[in-house]
Amino acid sequence: MIDVKETLSNAQEEMDMACMYLEEQLSHIRAGRANVALVDGIKVESYGSMVPLNQVANVSTPDPRTIAIRPWDKKAIRDIEKAIINSSLGITPDNNGEIIRLCIPVPTEERRRELTKQCNGIGEKTKVSIRKTRGEYKDTLKKAVKDGLAEDEQKDAEEKLQKIHDKYIKRIDDILAEKNKEIMTV
Repeated sequence: MIDVKETLSNAQEEMDMACMYLEEQLSHIRAGRANVALVDGIKVESYGSMVPLNQVANVSTPDPRTIAIRPWDKKAIRDIEKAIINSSLGITPDNNGEIIRLCIPVPTEERRRELTKQCNGIGEKTKVSIRKTRGEYKDTLKKAVKDGLAEDEQKDAEEKLQKIHDKYIKRIDDILAEKNKEIMTV
């Protein structure tokens, strides 16, 4: 027989992971403000292997519109510049020989609307994931009735599962609203 508390805890943990995935994905979306997470996915060739940018350089944001990249090895500056140009970032690096600067342009109204659509799409995928998790655990609880779980316990557990689900759907809506507000603010 299953442990209802453990089952609900596992469901909550999966839903929490989905929200963390959403936050991580949204951090990579450029909102017109400099954020070091924008360059997290960039891989640089260093000594024959591909490594993350933050392992070959110090990445910082000296002001709200600039990302500064200071390589630890001055010889790597060309490789870093090449990696940024080849990435999907869409920003041309400014190289002065010691520091690479990425100037984040102010997105147009149309671009901001595209970004909010992109965010909402990622949010919808996360909601689908949470609904799928709820469905799987609901099925687990129904199967547990056949294995000897009381129907009252199963119904109570399903209600608790629904409350957990609703809490995470609201959390996703809040995360998306905050990100959309950040994007639409000029």
